[in-house]
Amino acid sequence: MLAEPNLKLFRELISNASREELIWMNGFLAGITQSAGQVAVPVKELDAPPAATQVKKITLTYGTETGNSKKLATQFAAVAKKKGIAVKLSGLDQYRLTDLAKEEYLFTVLSTQGDGEPPATAKKFYDHLFEQAPELKQLKFGILGLGDTSYPLFCKAAEDVDTQLEKLGGNRLLDLQKCDTDYEQDAQQWFDQVLQVLANAGSAAAAAPAAAPKKTGHKKIHAGTILANVNLNDRGSAKETYHIEIATDDTVEYQPGDALGVIPHNKKQWVDTILSLAGLQAAHEVQYKDTTYQLGELLQKKLNIVHLPERVVAKYAAIVNQEIPATRIDLVDLLKIYPVKDATQFEEVVGILEPTVPRLYSIASAPSAHSGEIHLTVSRTCFPVNDEKKYGLCSDFLAQLEINSTLDFYIHPNNLFRLPAEDKDVIMIGPGTGIAPFRSFIAERDAAGASGRNWLFFGEQHFVSDFLYQTEIQNFVETGVLSKVSLAFSRDQMQKIYVQHRMYQESEELWEWLNSGAYLYVCGAKAPMSVDVEQALLSIITAHGNKSAEEAKEYLEQLQNEGRYLKDVY
Repeated sequence: MLAEPNLKLFRELISNASREELIWMNGFLAGITQSAGQVAVPVKELDAPPAATQVKKITLTYGTETGNSKKLATQFAAVAKKKGIAVKLSGLDQYRLTDLAKEEYLFTVLSTQGDGEPPATAKKFYDHLFEQAPELKQLKFGILGLGDTSYPLFCKAAEDVDTQLEKLGGNRLLDLQKCDTDYEQDAQQWFDQVLQVLANAGSAAAAAPAAAPKKTGHKKIHAGTILANVNLNDRGSAKETYHIEIATDDTVEYQPGDALGVIPHNKKQWVDTILSLAGLQAAHEVQYKDTTYQLGELLQKKLNIVHLPERVVAKYAAIVNQEIPATRIDLVDLLKIYPVKDATQFEEVVGILEPTVPRLYSIASAPSAHSGEIHLTVSRTCFPVNDEKKYGLCSDFLAQLEINSTLDFYIHPNNLFRLPAEDKDVIMIGPGTGIAPFRSFIAERDAAGASGRNWLFFGEQHFVSDFLYQTEIQNFVETGVLSKVSLAFSRDQMQKIYVQHRMYQESEELWEWLNSGAYLYVCGAKAPMSVDVEQALLSIITAHGNKSAEEAKEYLEQLQNEGRYLKDVY
C-alpha cells in the first residue's frame, strides 16, 4: 500500500499516461518485482485509468459560491480532454436550460450554501428542475457535492439535484459523492470513477460506491485565551467593531486569507429559562447522538436554540401534537406557547435540536508578524425585532468575551484567497470588517519584505469614529509598505461616498496597475458592496482598456481564471 503523498503522485502519473506508456510501466514494474525475488503479477488493462474512452462527449457544469466547484470542474475538464473526451464546460448560471432535455452525459459539481440552498449561480438551474420538471429519459448523470459536515444540511443542494434528476427519468451513472472542506482526495476519486464509467461506454456497473465523506475530525480544535478585546469605534459611532487577540500554547498553522471557525455559546439566562419551563436541572443527564451530556452544558454550548428552522419547528409540533404555523422561532418561545407535557417529552425535543453551526471570521493577523497569536475583526451585529434590539448570536458572544477567558476554535483554510509572489502588486478593497484579511496581507508582506506595491481601498461611515486600524494604516503608509490608500467615509458629506466611487476617481491609475499584472482582492459584504465594486471594475476596464462591455466581462473573467481577481464576500 502506497503512502498518501506517493499515491497522489502515482495517480497523477498514470492519469496523464498514454496506453503505450501504461503497458511500458506495467512491464517495468514487473521487471523490478522479479529482480527483487518476487513473482510479478500482471496488471489487467482495466485496472489503470483508460487512455482511450468509448464515450466521446460530455457536459460538465458547476455551481459555485467561493470558486471551489469551478476550480474542480475546470481541472476535471482538462484531464478529460487529454483522454480524448470533448467537454462542454459551463457554469450553471450560463447553462442554457433548453439544452438539458438533449443532454446524454451530464456531470455537475455543486456546492451548498446557507441553510441547504444552492449557490446563487445555480439557483436558475435548481428552480428549473423542480418547477418545470423536464423529461430527461436519455440523460445519464453524476453529481459531486461540496459542503461542510459542520452544518446540519450537509451537501443538501447536491442531494436535491441528484434525486430530482433521477425522478425526471435520468439514469444515475454513479452514486452522489459528498465532499467535506478537505475535498481534494474524494473529488479525485469521484472523477476517476467518472473516467472509468465513460471507458465502459457509460455503464454504471463498473463504478465503485461513492466514498463516505470524512466527518469533522480533520478540524483540529485549538484552545485559545483572550488577550485583548477592544471596540475600535470611537464615541458617537453607530457601530461596534471589536479587535480580538487570541493566544494559544499549541502551534496553530494558518496563512493570510484563512478564516477562524468558532461555535458560539448561548446565553446562560436563555438556558436557565428553558430548563425552568422544562422542569429540569442543568445537571440532568441526557443522551444526544449516542453521547451523554449534562443538559445545561448541552443547551448552552452545543445546540441551536434560537431562530429554529421550520423543519425543526415541524418536528416539535409533531412531538407536542399541536398545529404550529411554519415559521422560525426561538425554543424558549415554543415552550411558552406550545409547552411540553413533562420532562420526558422535553428530552424528545432535545433529540430534534440541531448542533450550533460554526461561524467563520477572516483572520486579521499574520503568522510572520503576530507569532503565537490570532487576531479577529468582529462587527457586533444589531437588528430590531418587534421594537426590541437584538444582536447576532456569535458576534455578541465574541464581543463580550472577557480578558483571560477561553475560546475553542479551528482554522478554516481558504486556498482561493492567497497572496501572490512577493514581487507582484496587490490591490485590496475591503470596507468595514472587510479590512480583516488585508491587515493580515499587509503585515505579512511587510514581514517578508515584499517588493510588490500595495494599494488599499477602505471605507466606513465616519473618519473620526469609524476609521478601523487608523494608526496602523498610517504607519504602513509612512514606512512605504502601503504604496497608496484610498478612503471613503460615506456619512462625512451630504452625498454618500463608497469605495466604488473612489475607484472611479482613481480609474486611470487602477487600470494601469491591473494591466501591469496587479492582483485584485475584494472582501466584505456580498451585496451591495461587492456587486457595486465589480460594476465599477467593468466600467473602468471598458473605459481605459478600450473594450466593449462584453470584452470587459471576458477580461475580468480572465483575471479570475488567472487567480488575479479574488473575492471573499459574505
